[in-house]
Amino acid sequence: MPSPSPSGGLAVLRNRNVSFYLSSRFLGTLAVQMQSVAVGWQVYQITGSLFDLGLIGLAQFAPFLVLILWAGHVADTHNRRNIVMLCLATQLLCSLLLVAFTLSGSKVVWPVFAVLVLYGSARAFMMPASQAVLRNLVPNHEFSQAVALSSSSMQVATIAGPVVGGLLYVLGPNVVYTVSSVLLALSVLLMSGTHSAQQARAKAPVSWNTLLEGLRFVWSRPIVLGAISLDLFAVLFGGVTALLPAYAHDVLHAGPELLGLLRTAPGAGAALCSIALAFYPITRRVGAWMFGGVALYGLATVTMGLVHSFPIALAALFLLGAGDMISVYIRHLLVQYETPDEIRGRVSAVSAVFIGASNELGEFESGVTASWFRLVPAIIFGGVATLVVTATWMKLFPVLSRMDRFPHHEAEEAARAKAQ
Repeated sequence: MPSPSPSGGLAVLRNRNVSFYLSSRFLGTLAVQMQSVAVGWQVYQITGSLFDLGLIGLAQFAPFLVLILWAGHVADTHNRRNIVMLCLATQLLCSLLLVAFTLSGSKVVWPVFAVLVLYGSARAFMMPASQAVLRNLVPNHEFSQAVALSSSSMQVATIAGPVVGGLLYVLGPNVVYTVSSVLLALSVLLMSGTHSAQQARAKAPVSWNTLLEGLRFVWSRPIVLGAISLDLFAVLFGGVTALLPAYAHDVLHAGPELLGLLRTAPGAGAALCSIALAFYPITRRVGAWMFGGVALYGLATVTMGLVHSFPIALAALFLLGAGDMISVYIRHLLVQYETPDEIRGRVSAVSAVFIGASNELGEFESGVTASWFRLVPAIIFGGVATLVVTATWMKLFPVLSRMDRFPHHEAEEAARAKAQ
């Protein structure tokens, strides 16, 4: 079982830089979540196509895949805080472009996909920089609490964003995009107030050798490779959230307000789980916790496909988010603790490829399978595939499934024992 943190889960908030970083991340995530509800509902209203819902994910993932290795190198050679600020400013531009699209009254959706390509490009550079910069903001003994609170702030925004976005959509998608623009502007200002510690910057010139350094590092660490690839393939097949606009409209016969609640449920489960992890971090049976979280994700997805009830769908999505949070928490700690600072951006970029693939590419996969097999069978298929992947990875990576403690904890304990 997780043990309580002796320093308290909120002590890290006394660090001004962390507070500003978390506030910036909260507002930025809130804006993006509001915007995602509006984009999904608006596109589905215009085209009525399940395939187009999948294209929303693909439009964000394609530039992400092309740029992410370069973005990791940039995060290791340039100021990570400045990179995050520039990416937030680009996301602000995307929101303003969506306002312009809506006010134009256009009934073709390719401009929306073009904006999402720009957003995916900004996200490619932001993910490795924002993940790596947190390690420069807090001392080692507070890092696990900072990770949990960072996840909490993001998940609380994930709770509130879809609800607020769904309610504001009643006034029109342009209202959602305008409010998102204001929140992103505030996010940029807050990030500008942070001052991270000096980072160890890579000095080697850019080349294929330096770009692939993160991939080589991950490949050489079976525990890290198993953790991030498990998330990739499990969530790739279980990307049910992309289908929620159609699920709400066609299965539950609900409107954008209830869609907002459905989109909120995974964030609520993840947020409560991450808050618990801030006070009771996982220190034993790490592998069992991780595989259990992914299995819970798959079971919740299957439940959604089999039982067509709004309360049960909310509960299933809540558990889905909690299970995913456990996996995210463990994977993030494994990657950040085991990575030297001078290549942390590139390793975070590799992790981001896996995360981005499991999310955006998973959304595209869900849209394609739904257009082939119909909506409900596609959801059930995704949940079953997630469970199959979980069982397979337990066999492929036994060192991960049997892992008791994080490797750095074992090293610290051995050092203390030797000193005594």
